[in-house]
Amino acid sequence: MTDYTVSSGNIFADLGFTNAEEKLAKVKLASLISDLINERQLADEEVAIILTIDVSQVTNLKNGRLSGFSLEKLLGFLVALGQNIYIMVSPKAETVSSGTIKVVRQSCA
Repeated sequence: MTDYTVSSGNIFADLGFTNAEEKLAKVKLASLISDLINERQLADEEVAIILTIDVSQVTNLKNGRLSGFSLEKLLGFLVALGQNIYIMVSPKAETVSSGTIKVVRQSCA
């Protein structure tokens, strides 16, 4: 029988990375940005103009190389792509040791 560990839902936390919540949030934001780019069938050059970044940075973004992008920058990209950002702050549950960051895409209804 194969041994395995059940994921916490955050691969970065499971692997022991510091700032695991932030890293996962960045990945989720980048994924949303990539989805929007694909939905609109935008060429990398068009994306670079919209986001005011170099085409090489667009490539990095789309390939998940996110070290050069802060959470703030990624949020700004979503705004540039016509998305609204809502930030909600709420107390953590008493049974949980630390707070969390969650990224959720709300669809238009």
